[in-house]
Amino acid sequence: MKNTIWPNCLSSSLVRNAFVFVLFLMTSCKEKITETEVAKTSVTQLDYPIQPVPFTSVAIRDDFWTPRLEINRKVTIPYNFQKCKETGRLRNFAIAGGLEEGDFEGIFFNDSDVFKVIEGASYSLQVHSDPQLESFLDELIAKIAAAQEDDGYLYTNRTINPDKAADGAGEKRWTNLQTYHELYNVGHLYEAAAAHFQATEKRSLLEVALKNADLIDSVFGPGKNMGVPGHQEIEIGLVKLYRVTGEKRYLDLAKFFIDQRGNAEGHNTTEGKYAGKYQQDHVPLTEQEEAVGHSVRAGYFYAGATDVAALTGETAYDEALDKIWNDIVHQKIYLTGGIGAEPKHEGFGPDYELPNATAYTETCAAIALMLWNHRMFLKSGDVKYMDVFERTLYNGFLAGVSLEGNTFFYPNPLEVDGVSKFNQGVCGRSPWFDCSCCPVNVVRILPSLPGYMYAVKGNEVYVNLYIGNETEIPLENGNLQLSQTTNYPWEGSVELEILNKKTISAVLKLRVPGWARNQVMDGDLYRYNDNHSPAIVVTINGEPSKTLIENGYITLENDTWSPNDKINISFEMPIRKVVSHELVAANEGKIALERGPLVYCAEEVDNPKGVLGIQIPEEGEELNYSFDSELLGGIGKINGQTITAVPYYSWAHREIGEMSVWLKQKSTP
Repeated sequence: MKNTIWPNCLSSSLVRNAFVFVLFLMTSCKEKITETEVAKTSVTQLDYPIQPVPFTSVAIRDDFWTPRLEINRKVTIPYNFQKCKETGRLRNFAIAGGLEEGDFEGIFFNDSDVFKVIEGASYSLQVHSDPQLESFLDELIAKIAAAQEDDGYLYTNRTINPDKAADGAGEKRWTNLQTYHELYNVGHLYEAAAAHFQATEKRSLLEVALKNADLIDSVFGPGKNMGVPGHQEIEIGLVKLYRVTGEKRYLDLAKFFIDQRGNAEGHNTTEGKYAGKYQQDHVPLTEQEEAVGHSVRAGYFYAGATDVAALTGETAYDEALDKIWNDIVHQKIYLTGGIGAEPKHEGFGPDYELPNATAYTETCAAIALMLWNHRMFLKSGDVKYMDVFERTLYNGFLAGVSLEGNTFFYPNPLEVDGVSKFNQGVCGRSPWFDCSCCPVNVVRILPSLPGYMYAVKGNEVYVNLYIGNETEIPLENGNLQLSQTTNYPWEGSVELEILNKKTISAVLKLRVPGWARNQVMDGDLYRYNDNHSPAIVVTINGEPSKTLIENGYITLENDTWSPNDKINISFEMPIRKVVSHELVAANEGKIALERGPLVYCAEEVDNPKGVLGIQIPEEGEELNYSFDSELLGGIGKINGQTITAVPYYSWAHREIGEMSVWLKQKSTP
C-alpha cells in the first residue's frame, strides 16, 4: 500500500509558522532542559523486581505476528492519522495555535486520539527507520506545541473558544474533572512524549509534556486542587515521565491521584453522572475489593497503581489489587479475555453475569487488562498473570482490528445474530467511530508487543510468549543472545537456540501456558470438560530433559550454555471443550472450543444453516483440526459432523451472519 498521508496532512505554510514557535519554545526552555537533565533510562532504585526486556532488544521474525506488525506500520498507523485529519483532530491543534481559523471539531477528548497514534508511530520508528514518518511527526508536534498555552495548559477544546467549548466544557479549567478529560488527554500526551523521545532523541514533544506536567503539579496535590481525573490514564503517563527524567515530583503526583481517588476530602465522590463506582471513586483503593464501573478506567487505574507501588515501595495497595484481580478472573472475565459485560456503563456487571450477545468487552478494556496483568507479573513472577495476558492478546484484543488493518471492533461480543448493529451502529467491522479510542489504541499496542515476550531477574530469563524472534538479553554476567523459532499458535513446538559466541551462564524459565497445564484460567469460572493432560516434552541438544513444572515454569539451569545449544519444547495441542461455572446462566448447557491459546467460534458463512441453533452431541462428535493456508492468509479450523469453527480473532472477515463462541450441547440419551 502506497503511503500518501504524510505529505498531505499538514500544509507547508502552517508548518513553517509552527516551527518558528517551537524554536522559540525550545530556546526559552533550554535552561529548564539542562536542569532536568533528561535521561534515557530510569534512575530509580525502587522498581519492579522482574524487569521486562525492552521491545527494541527483540526482533520479531514470525509467520503469525510479523505480517500483523507490518500491516500496523504500513496501513493502520497512516490510516489512523488520515482519519484524524479527516475528522478535524489534527486541525484542532492548528486552530488552537493560531495557525488556522475555525471552531473546535469533534468530541472533547479527541486530542488524546492523536497522542495515541503518535505513541504507536514512535514505537514503530524505534524498530523500523522511516524518515517520512519522522518528518511528519516533527510537523505535527510543531502544531501541538503551538496549541499549548503559555503556562503549559493543553486542551484544544477550551483553548480554541471557551464560549463554544464542545459538550459544554465552558471557560473555566478543571471545573468538571469527571467529564471533560483534561487530565486523561495529557496522560496520553505524556506516554507519547516518552515514546517519541526514546525513539528519536528529540525533545520537542517531551518539552510540551514536561511543561504541562509542571502545570498540573502546581495545580493539583495536597492543599491544592484535590480533584481526580474522571478517566484514569494520567497516572501511567506521569510514571513514564518520571522514568524518562528522574523527576520525583511526577511520581509523587501519580501517587496523589491514586490515593485521592475515593477520598471525599477535597472532592465530591457522590454527586454527578459519573461519580462513585463508575470511575472507581467510591472508596479509596485500599478499601476496594471488587471490580466495578467503567472497565477501561478500571484497568488503567489498576495498572497505574501497580506502577506506583513498584516504584515507591508502597505495599498498601497489594491486598486490594489482589482481591480485585481475583474478582475479575474468578467471576467477571469472558473466555476471550474480554472484560466489561454491561453496555449501559461500558463496564463490569454483577458476579457471573456474562451475557454473550450484549457483551461490551471493549477493545480498549482488553488492552488495559493486558497492561495491568503484565505489571502484576513483573511485581510477583506469578504465571497466572501472563496466562491472562496471552489469552487476551490472541482473542479479546486481536479481534479488535481486521487482518487488513483498517476496520475495527469497538465492542467484542461472543455472539451475534447477523442483524443487530452491535458495533456502534454497524453489523460487522467499522472503518472508524465518532469516539475512536479503540482504533488508535490498537496502533500503539501492536508495535510494543516484543516488550512483553521476555523478562529478567538477575540471571533468570523468563520466556513468557512463544513468538519467533531474535533477542539480546542483558544479564548480570553478560548478554544472552537467543533466537526462538515456532509456528505458534498453530503448533506447540518451540526451538530456542543460544547465539552467543562464547559460553554463558543463565537460568531459562520457560512458561507453560495455562491451557497446557490443563487450566483455562486461574479459578473455576471456566474448566475443560475432559481429564486430558496435554503432553509436554523438553529436549536439550536432542537429549530429553526433566519437565518439572514449578509455579507454571519449567526451569533450565546451566552454568555453561554453549554456542548453538538448542532447547526444544513441545506442547501437545488437542482440541478442548470448555464449560462455564454453573452460575453463568448465559452459558448453561453450552460448550466452547479451544486449541492452544486460541478460542474458536462458529460463523454462519461456514455453517449455512446458522450457528445459534446448532446442537453439538455430548458424545460421538469427532472434532478434527486442520490448517487452511488459503483462508484469510492461513488459519486453523476445527471441523466436526455438525460444526465448523474458526479462531475468534478471525471472525467477520467474510460474510455478515450469525456467530457464536458458546455452542449448545445436545445431551446423549
